[in-house]
Amino acid sequence: MENISTLVTFDPQVLHPRETYRLLTSLVVPRPIAWVSTISANDVPNLAPFSFFNAVAGSPPTVMISVGKRSGGLKDTLRNLQETGEFVVNLAGQGLAQALNISSASVDYGVDEFELAGLEKAASVKVRPPRVAQAAAALEARVTQMVPVTGSAYTMVLGQVVYYHIREELLDPEGWVNAVKLDPLLRLGGSQYAHLGKVFEMPRPN
Repeated sequence: MENISTLVTFDPQVLHPRETYRLLTSLVVPRPIAWVSTISANDVPNLAPFSFFNAVAGSPPTVMISVGKRSGGLKDTLRNLQETGEFVVNLAGQGLAQALNISSASVDYGVDEFELAGLEKAASVKVRPPRVAQAAAALEARVTQMVPVTGSAYTMVLGQVVYYHIREELLDPEGWVNAVKLDPLLRLGGSQYAHLGKVFEMPRPN
């Protein structure tokens, strides 16, 4: 019989919030990263990465990001979303890892993270926030719902995708994006990131 290791259990209600965060973010892996660009009512751009991110509906195409608070108040991203209701999810490949990391720094409101990270802005088509010109793909979106997450400092933001930007070489003849070519940057626990790794197919049973 296979030797099974001892199971360790935890009750999140008796743990420090920092400990519950560590367990959750190192277990729910890998997580895609939304590199979110927003703009304030006064046209101040902002760029920040979020790994509490995913697709939640296919029609209409809808994505979700969850934004926490920072000490002293709202993060710039959430403040901008409340003011203007528009954002762009830029998808960063491995070649943009350092720039993405730089843009995660806690800086004063009004600091342009595009400039801080040495990134070029590209105009969006249907929303005001610019996108990252170097990103292989980007999703323009408009906020449809903001849901405070009960008992937490997070707000879940749902946004309808209103425009896609995808480099032509990423698309296969059937319209799927080739994940290996996209080479997305993936988030693990702590300071760890990952590559996509092995990709395999497994058709759904009839």
